[in-house]
Amino acid sequence: MLLTKAEMRRAMLGGALSLAGIAVFVGLAVFALLLSSGVSSILAAVLEPYILRVLRFTLLQALLSTLLSIAFAIPVAQALARQQHFPGRMWIIRLMAVPMGLPVLIGALGLIGIWGRQGFMNALLLKLGMAEPISIYGLSGILLAHIFFNMPLACRLMLAALERVPAEYWLMASGLGMRPGSIFRFIEWPVLRSVIPGIAGLIFMLCATSFTLVLTLGGGPAATTVEVAIYQSLRFDFDPGRAVVLSLLQIVLTSVILGALSFLPAPGDEGMTAGKVLRRPDGGLPGARLADGGVLLLAALFLGLPLMSVLLAGLRSDLMKLLREPIFWQSAATSLAISFSAAILALLIAMTLVSARRAVLLRRSGATGAGAFFAAMGGASSLVLLAPPIVLATGWFLALRSFGDVSAVAPLLIVAINALMSLPFVMRVLEPAFIVHKRRTQKLAASLGVTGWVQLRLIDMPALFKPVLTAFSFAMALSLGDLGAVALFGSDSFVTLPWLVYSRMGSYRTNDADGLALILGMVCLLLTIAGTMGPARREVAVHG
Repeated sequence: MLLTKAEMRRAMLGGALSLAGIAVFVGLAVFALLLSSGVSSILAAVLEPYILRVLRFTLLQALLSTLLSIAFAIPVAQALARQQHFPGRMWIIRLMAVPMGLPVLIGALGLIGIWGRQGFMNALLLKLGMAEPISIYGLSGILLAHIFFNMPLACRLMLAALERVPAEYWLMASGLGMRPGSIFRFIEWPVLRSVIPGIAGLIFMLCATSFTLVLTLGGGPAATTVEVAIYQSLRFDFDPGRAVVLSLLQIVLTSVILGALSFLPAPGDEGMTAGKVLRRPDGGLPGARLADGGVLLLAALFLGLPLMSVLLAGLRSDLMKLLREPIFWQSAATSLAISFSAAILALLIAMTLVSARRAVLLRRSGATGAGAFFAAMGGASSLVLLAPPIVLATGWFLALRSFGDVSAVAPLLIVAINALMSLPFVMRVLEPAFIVHKRRTQKLAASLGVTGWVQLRLIDMPALFKPVLTAFSFAMALSLGDLGAVALFGSDSFVTLPWLVYSRMGSYRTNDADGLALILGMVCLLLTIAGTMGPARREVAVHG
């Protein structure tokens, strides 16, 4: 055994405490929801026309957003896969990563700048004789925004699948003289068909739990999702009963979606390959190059114009005036403190869970319940998917309101909720790196008797620095740009940068909102970039 009994005991205890803490935090929020409304009243409220309408719209917009994101991602992924030497191809792929690291509120502002009433696209279409043909608010705006954020994600996943196709397939296609239609039918579509269900399920989950985009672009009661209706029930109507029903409905909805995702088939294996690199026979055709170039140009404009709009609008605002306002520095300090604390908490929880899962794997006794403990620690990081941030915030709001001013503990609640929100990503980054590193170094460290702080300083920290930095920076950026958890607790005395941007938008101070959005977006993007730029460090490559 490569862990001493004391190390094993500490690892298992740390994992058990983290697991218990997550379960208590989520469980108390859900219990408060159940306690605030009886079962009979819940069943009666579910049948209200308003709640049924909200549920119907939530599912409709998620379904349409998913279908459109997948439909637009397929030709873009095909074009990127076919045109390996297209000028700027790598920059287009990098551009597709930007919406994933950008706060949702900033993306919404960029889309308003292009597709809004005074936006570039409407101005252009007005010159062509069309009277304000595009509305950014309501269902059309929600769909447009979801495509902006989810089409790049779908495209990158599809591109990765297409790039795994063995080169021998293309060699055979070239030898048989296959046309583009036949290549799509017999090679590309079987590959895409194996990954599309999982991608579609992920996008549907993201759209069904969308909050900030719908809050910003929803356009009224006719375009409201369950999460936004929860916020409205507490923030404006102060109807806790309805908020409870909607929160429980959201938990049921996410449970059904997660259950359905678990039954989706895993992507297929395209077969063995000798690792050859061949140019695809369909990529060099003049018609294909022209069509693919047009698709990639449209995709780059669709993603790049809103980002450029945020940049230009932010630069046109009076940034110096914003920087002199005390409320800016107050909100910036609050946001940085919350995001830093949430990222640290997410890292600590993730490391205890990862260490405990490794300890379970190393146990040779096969104790009863070890497998369940291992699975529970893995599933704990995904509990926030079952109870989204606005649901957790609602549960704790209802639980604490009878004890006094909830805003007094709002920062602590938001730190905990944001930590849980980023925990799935942090776990997925840290666990593989931690397991591989320990497998490579554990026998050498044990033979040399290196343990504790010395092992952490000399062996673990140099090797795990980059994945820890990646996880920390992304968790901090995610928390920094979050509006979901703070929307319920935001007030004049408790302001974060996203809440300040949203407040300035609501009071029609759009120039201020544009400047603040630029600052917030740049900070989040710099954090995301910093997570991928850690110093190159050589791992101790010792195999036992």
